[in-house]
Amino acid sequence: MQTIAIQEKIPCLDLRGQHQQIKSEIFTAFEKVYENTAFSGGPFVEEFEKHFAAFCQTKYAVGVNNGTSALHLAMLALGIGVGDEVIVPANTFIATAWGVSYTGATPVFVDCTPNTWQIDASKIEDKINSRTKAVVGVHLYGQPFDVEGVQSVCQKYGLYLLEDAAQAQGAQYKGAPVGGFGELACFSFYPGKNLGACGEAGGITTDNERYYKHLLSLRNHGSMVRYYHDMVGFNMRMGGLEGASLNVKLKYLPEWNKRRREIARRYQMGITNPHLQMQAQPDWADSIYHLFVVTTEDRGELIKYLNGHNIYPGLHYPVPCHLQKAYVDLGYKKGDCPHAEYLASHCLSLPMYAELTDEDVHQVIGVLNSYRNA
Repeated sequence: MQTIAIQEKIPCLDLRGQHQQIKSEIFTAFEKVYENTAFSGGPFVEEFEKHFAAFCQTKYAVGVNNGTSALHLAMLALGIGVGDEVIVPANTFIATAWGVSYTGATPVFVDCTPNTWQIDASKIEDKINSRTKAVVGVHLYGQPFDVEGVQSVCQKYGLYLLEDAAQAQGAQYKGAPVGGFGELACFSFYPGKNLGACGEAGGITTDNERYYKHLLSLRNHGSMVRYYHDMVGFNMRMGGLEGASLNVKLKYLPEWNKRRREIARRYQMGITNPHLQMQAQPDWADSIYHLFVVTTEDRGELIKYLNGHNIYPGLHYPVPCHLQKAYVDLGYKKGDCPHAEYLASHCLSLPMYAELTDEDVHQVIGVLNSYRNA
């Protein structure tokens, strides 16, 4: 029987190492914001927008206050509203659906595939009707969805494609960065993301100048000139401190993503326990492994076992969107999206962040392989 030494706590996510690494640069950037009193929007946000658009290989990027607002504003820019329907995956964070609901439109949930756990393009057509206006594809866990499969359906029926890239800053689909495949793409820069601000922030990318100008106005009280309001808008500007911190972090992102990929390869090669299943990795997807998710039939017992060895996994996500209480009025029931429901009951997220040491990764693999094999 293999003996597993109990080491220091290994959490699902720990941001301390990253912020110690860049602390002096972040504080210097904050000092510049402070000296310029550029706390809401301003030059540091504009600088980040320029750099992030280049990173995503798009013409434009618009910084906003969080990723949920990005989804909301993107829907409005596309003209989606009351009476419309938007198809979204059932297996995603709830904010994907909020972006639809905030406009008065209705989210229509589609199941995921049983192996990639991404939206199943083959099941979209059955959900389309005269009210359908768009499809949201989510690059979930940092892995690109089947872009061409979803694009072909959108093109056939004249639907908008919106990318939810909240977890995928730097991921690539067939060698091209995500963020430029749909009419618009939405990003979250929540602190725990691969590219996270020191606070809440989000962004939208596009190659369409009309959408770009509309978004600039929507995030700023419907105004392009101060105190002149052309439309009903929102107070959803990105803060200067957030823009400054993202500017610092963006240059480190390729390095951090590379390390996440290295950790993922170690998990994929090292985990041999037959009681665990990992997400399939299609040839066309270059994931950045925002999350490393596995499934098991006895999740509760495995979590207890891991906790007993000072390893603390996460759950992403324990309830699929279509079965959330917030959407009970839509009439969904258990069995409507069976693959998403299975994932919700059986998934857990292993520790994944760039600062994990090789020893940490080795410990996680060793404990997982010893589970039910002692």
